[in-house]
Amino acid sequence: MSTPIEFIDLKAQYKALKPRIDARMQAVLDHGQFIMGPEVRELEETLAQYTGSAHCITVASGTEALLIALMALDIGCGDEVITTPFTFVSTAEVIALVGATPVFVDVDPNTCNMDAAKLRAAIGPRTKAIIPVSLYGQTADMEAINAIAGDIPVIEDAAQSFGATYRGRKSCNLSTIGCTSFFPSKPLGCYGDGGAIFTNDDALAKAMREIRVHGQEKRYYHTRVGVGGRMDTLQCAVVLAKFEQFAWEIAQRQEIGARYHDLLGAHPAIGLIQVAADQTCVWGQYTVQVDKREAVLASLQQAGIPTTIHYPTPLHQQPAYKDHCRISGNLVHAQNVSNRVFSLPMHAYLDEETQRRITTALLEAVT
Repeated sequence: MSTPIEFIDLKAQYKALKPRIDARMQAVLDHGQFIMGPEVRELEETLAQYTGSAHCITVASGTEALLIALMALDIGCGDEVITTPFTFVSTAEVIALVGATPVFVDVDPNTCNMDAAKLRAAIGPRTKAIIPVSLYGQTADMEAINAIAGDIPVIEDAAQSFGATYRGRKSCNLSTIGCTSFFPSKPLGCYGDGGAIFTNDDALAKAMREIRVHGQEKRYYHTRVGVGGRMDTLQCAVVLAKFEQFAWEIAQRQEIGARYHDLLGAHPAIGLIQVAADQTCVWGQYTVQVDKREAVLASLQQAGIPTTIHYPTPLHQQPAYKDHCRISGNLVHAQNVSNRVFSLPMHAYLDEETQRRITTALLEAVT
C-alpha cells in the first residue's frame, strides 16, 4: 500500500520545527499576555525589516487586513474598487463590506493574475482603490499597475505570495499597502487565523493600528470606527518560530516548483503557470490547467493523489456578487481558467519520490 500523500503536510513541518515552536508557545503561556503581548511587536518589527517596509501591523486574518486597509482609505458607499474576479472571495467581500462596488477586470491566462493592460479602461470617476491579487505565490505586474493607477491607492492582496520578489523587491512592499495572510496553509502560516498589513505611509499606518483595536487612539478614546482585528500573541509566536526557517522553506518550494515544471512542461495537454524572469514565486499553490478537468481529477483521486480547485467559480458569477459588481470589458480568461485549473500537493517537505508519483499519475490521466 503506498504511503498516503498530504496536500499540505503541516505535520511534517511541525515535526521539523517542534522544539522552537513549543518554546515560543510556552513563553506566551508563561508570561500570560495573550492579547498584544511582546511577540506581537517582535513579529511586526521582524516582518517590516524582512519586506523593507516602514510599518507592519499584524491583524486577525488576511481578510481583516484587506478590510482595515479599505477602512483606513475611507472607502465606502458610492465608491468603486477594481480587482480581479479570479481570486478567493475575501478580495471582493471586503469591498462589499465597506459599501463599495467591486469592479472586475480580466486576468492574464499565463499567470492568472490581473492583466495590467485591461486596467486603464476600468478606471472611472468613482475608482478609489485597486486590489491586484498575487495569486499562487507570484505577484501581479505591480510596476505597470502602479503606473496606471497614478494617485489611486493600490492594495496588494499578497495572501499567497509572502516571500516572493518582484524586480528585487519583496511582495507586500510594492504599493501603497500590502496585505498578507498567515492562514495555516500559506507559505508562512500560523496555527489559526492571522495576517499582516504593510505600508510606508505613516498616516495610514497610524490609522490602521487604531482601526484594528476598535478605532482607539488611546485606551477608551475612539477617534474612528474600528474593528476587533488584533492577531493573538500565540499566533504571532508560532509565526516567529516558523520564520526562522522560512528562507529554507521558500528555497524548497521553488525547487519543488521548478521540478514540477520540468516533469510536466513537455506535455501539451498541461498548462503551467508562467513565472516572469524578473520575479520569484513561493508557490502558495502549485496550479495547472487542463481540459476535461473532472475526468483528470477522478483519475488522480483513484491514484491516491489529493487535489483541490483554486477557484472553480469566478466572483462575478457568485450569487452574492453577480448583481452587485461592475464588469469592465469581458472576463473570458477568468472564466476559462476557472474551468481548467486545479492544484497539486505543494509544501516544503514534499520529497522527490512522492512528487514523481504525483506527476506520473497526472501524465497518465491526461494521456
